[in-house]
Amino acid sequence: MRIKLKSLLAVLSLVCVSVYAQEKKDTSFIPYTQSIPGSPVSFKMVPIPAGNFLMGSAATEKNRKEDEGPQRKINISAFWMGEHEVTYDEWFLFFNDDNTSRNIDIDAVTRPTSQYIDLSWGMGKQGGFPFNSMSQYTALMYCRWLYKKTGIFYRLPTEAEWEYACRAGTNTAYYFGNSETELKDYAWFADNSGKKYHPVMQKKPNAWGLYDMLGNVAEWTLDQYDEKYLEKISDGVNDPLVPPATKYPKSVRGGGFNDVASVLRSSNRYKSDASWNKRDPQIPKSKWWLTDAEAVGFRLVRPLQQPSADEIEAFYKKYLGK
Repeated sequence: MRIKLKSLLAVLSLVCVSVYAQEKKDTSFIPYTQSIPGSPVSFKMVPIPAGNFLMGSAATEKNRKEDEGPQRKINISAFWMGEHEVTYDEWFLFFNDDNTSRNIDIDAVTRPTSQYIDLSWGMGKQGGFPFNSMSQYTALMYCRWLYKKTGIFYRLPTEAEWEYACRAGTNTAYYFGNSETELKDYAWFADNSGKKYHPVMQKKPNAWGLYDMLGNVAEWTLDQYDEKYLEKISDGVNDPLVPPATKYPKSVRGGGFNDVASVLRSSNRYKSDASWNKRDPQIPKSKWWLTDAEAVGFRLVRPLQQPSADEIEAFYKKYLGK
């Protein structure tokens, strides 16, 4: 009886170790809530598993554009993505941070200059509204500020990461299917937005728990826009990125509250343009604000593998020139 008891205890011990190891493995890549130090504000990050997908649209897809093909099989490393677009509640912490400067020549983590007009256009700010009307530079400066506050590296998604996360395992025109009639349940767009953006997370999420990937405000990516992007890469490429080269055009994804249904397709690609700042009264025009991009915002990404401090600084130097 004593021998049997010892054997049983040994087995139980091994089981416990195995279960512990499995739990430890399973909990290393799960949703988490990121608090912003010094404030009651927080946001949720959703794990996006590594995998592969067909980027671009099939030749038979309705409303397909030439820059959406040919389809390529892309491998994507694991990362976390913001459950929703960055909101004014989050953004104002950066904008009002007295520990940063508004003089770009002095402070490496610079906060934006004041807006010369209300670039929310009266659509709403605090209370869960998505932040809008900013340049890609501004979005990346927010990411850098957040890194300095939290010690965690955040950035914009690549164009490939964005489409992979948006599709959430689907290959249809939208992440819920091909029918435009269902779009109103998942997105704010021209047919139902009332010509304004809305608080985040009011519509249904995709299969991976991401809200407003389509509509509400479009989202900046890291990539320089290249019309021939999918022609230039090969099947099986890992984590592709078109690095920055010029101020315009940069790649934007997802469509906004003022776009028609065809623009909100998962594969649709479009680009920033100098006309997005045509009414800027400043001379030279602001590098922070875009008067005519009221439906453009951004969403955060955190790679599963945290880069080193030197790699992070090199990243910001590459994208921000500092």
